[in-house]
Amino acid sequence: MNGSREAIAVFAEQWAVPVSEALHVAVAAPHPYLQLMSESLPQLALAAQDCAPESEGAHTGQVSASMLVDWGCRFVIIGHSERRADQGETDALIAEKLHAAQQAGLMAVLCVGESQGAREAGNQDAVVASQLQAVLAGVDASRLLVAYEPIWAIGTGLTASVAQVEEMHAVIKAALIVHFDKGVTVPVLYGGSVNADNARALFDCAGVDGALVGGASLSAASFTAIAQAGLARLQV
Repeated sequence: MNGSREAIAVFAEQWAVPVSEALHVAVAAPHPYLQLMSESLPQLALAAQDCAPESEGAHTGQVSASMLVDWGCRFVIIGHSERRADQGETDALIAEKLHAAQQAGLMAVLCVGESQGAREAGNQDAVVASQLQAVLAGVDASRLLVAYEPIWAIGTGLTASVAQVEEMHAVIKAALIVHFDKGVTVPVLYGGSVNADNARALFDCAGVDGALVGGASLSAASFTAIAQAGLARLQV
């Protein structure tokens, strides 16, 4: 919940990374700023931070997936840890939103991740596997991205170690193979306090196919640096 018309104008002026078929960059602005973001940065794909499970009707304050498509969105974030915590979103609701997004034609970015308590108890694998199992029935793998966001590393300045990132991405990819099949590839992004300083090391981790960037995306300079780190990784 950040942004203003002025902030978007500054961001657009400072953005300096060429987007190509190799490097995909999407920006998820709050709903009121989606159109302005699209007009200001047409070279970037447009994403939304959430969508309603319903397609239309008497649901005051909700925004449907089809409305997002009408605005020009290609992606939508589903099940972010902040919505799970702040809005009490359950796996059942997240599954409904995931299906609604895909039925409207959006690429869904499904967020999963464990709390600090689960990590300390050694239950991180079971927690994340359970989150995946609860929502993937009937999902189209070709319209799915999964973002691993360890809750204890969001907004805290903490970042998972290389070993922790690689371990959890392996767990997620294995669960996806079991659910779909070995011939299906679902990209898995890392999303825990990604910034300009750690982006390259994270992109170098086995199993990391990209990043879901939070606070560091508010500054064009830091988000540009992260995108450049991704581009440099692709050129190796």
